Amino acid sequence: CYKKYKPPKTLFKKLVQHIQKAINKFLKNSGFENAVAQQKAIEVWERCVGKKVAENTAAETIEHGVLTIKTKNAAWRQELVFQKKEIIKKLNKKLKKNIVKEIRFL
Repeated sequence: CYKKYKPPKTLFKKLVQHIQKAINKFLKNSGFENAVAQQKAIEVWERCVGKKVAENTAAETIEHGVLTIKTKNAAWRQELVFQKKEIIKKLNKKLKKNIVKEIRFL
């Protein structure tokens, strides 16, 4: 009986890194890099603002660096307007890029 060949983990890791570099290069050259980064802003919203805020808001869209957030009511909208600059800093730090330039609360 023959043993099934298992490539070393380092080989697999290098292959994944190579594929990741190729995808990143494609995204950059095609102009999709910024769109993907902006989409990540929506995905990290809940982690950046915390459970209580996340329960009362929803990240809707982001276009040209403007993140649109739907709030549960006017009180939440007003509170978040006061925290807007800090939230933008947190989001951009998490994204490791200056993606979010403005937040619009609805």
